[in-house]
Amino acid sequence: MLEGWFLWFILFWVVFLVSMLAIGGFFMFRKFLQRLPKEDGKSDLDWQDYYLEKTRHMWNSKEKELLEELVEPVPEIFRDVARAKIAGKIGQLALNEKATTISLDLLIRGYIMATPKRDHKFLMKRLKEKKIDFTAYKALF
Repeated sequence: MLEGWFLWFILFWVVFLVSMLAIGGFFMFRKFLQRLPKEDGKSDLDWQDYYLEKTRHMWNSKEKELLEELVEPVPEIFRDVARAKIAGKIGQLALNEKATTISLDLLIRGYIMATPKRDHKFLMKRLKEKKIDFTAYKALF
């Protein structure tokens, strides 16, 4: 029979492996759900790519730099996904409002709408550092 430290090692290893598989499976399942087509035949990621492609020419270098600064706290391996999601939401707003360029207003509103609430504190802090008034967006926070 197993006794002592080896038994505890095996039990720890089993719990660790099951936990890691569950966490990985959760994130893979979320990505799978985003790829499923909706009623209109396109998935969330297809729409995101559509908005990115349609608004690529609307971005100025100043807005691109600000977007890069805003996604800076995201871990590097997730940064491309976060950038694409936020830029897709900004593009959707720009197309819905028939904008000709991506403005600071569109960028801030899109960032707020595309990110979870826990990221809004960082946005407010960054806007204060840049001396940008965000009182008009209080309702979105």
